[in-house]
Amino acid sequence: MADRYERKLAILHKIEAAYGTDIAPDTADAMIASNVTFSPMEGEDVQRDLILPYLGSQGIILAGTYARLEFDIEIAGAGAAGTVPRYGSLLRICGFSETVTVDTDVTYEIIEEGRESGSLYFVMDKVRHILLGARGNVTETFNAKGIPQFRFTVTGLLGTISDQVSNPAVSSAGLITPLVVSKANTLLTLHGWTSIAESLSLDLGNTVTPSFLIGEEEIKITNRQSTGTAVVKATALATVDWFAIANARTRAALSMVHGTTAGNIVEVTAPKVEIGRPSQGATNGIVNYSLPLMLCPDAGLDEKKIVVR
Repeated sequence: MADRYERKLAILHKIEAAYGTDIAPDTADAMIASNVTFSPMEGEDVQRDLILPYLGSQGIILAGTYARLEFDIEIAGAGAAGTVPRYGSLLRICGFSETVTVDTDVTYEIIEEGRESGSLYFVMDKVRHILLGARGNVTETFNAKGIPQFRFTVTGLLGTISDQVSNPAVSSAGLITPLVVSKANTLLTLHGWTSIAESLSLDLGNTVTPSFLIGEEEIKITNRQSTGTAVVKATALATVDWFAIANARTRAALSMVHGTTAGNIVEVTAPKVEIGRPSQGATNGIVNYSLPLMLCPDAGLDEKKIVVR
């Protein structure tokens, strides 16, 4: 019996035309991922709990079965301004709209009505798991000297699981090579301060809920609390006083621009960010502050925006 290898995998994803109806993604819809974690059969175990004249397990019934997939996607542009990045469909199932401005940019903004869903094929060495009606959450991580990453957590109704004759013929050809997070490539502005920072992470904060009812089975986004953490160099209070900002509950903007050349620029913005209780640490003996971030809406549905240009 031949071994199966965990690194021989493919992820195919495409937006559904109708919720929960397989749209059959193919190799053109491939997502090149890393750091993959797969839970193929989540759900509830219903105990039978029969009373009999002897002891022992009576087994269970599996209910509300779904699957969950987590993976990283490199944050990079699409090669030309106004071109949809390959990961765009994943942002859409996390509750973002997608607006294309030809030759300029592609903008992703939060929506709560008309959220889209996707069909996802997860193929690990010729065994294919199908997730239908998939929705999810996304975080962004920018670590100095590292490749920035989206972290997608995708939940879907469990479709068929089957052997395949071969793995999908996908590759990383055509993807833009990412830029490392650095002074040259990355600009972070927080509360008006052009930041010296070690890292920034932002979590859209979707609550993704599998709902299994009589007459309805759906993966739903039922809440959203967007948060983050910035680890910044500790400066003189005259430069920026995070303690005063936290105490005053001041809200101000955040902007992270990664990349400098059109076709490989990704910008994440938040208009009203509160700073939580700073904690103090050090790296290589140099003092830093870890700042909890709360991304608050301004006019509504606008606490976070992603622009690829």
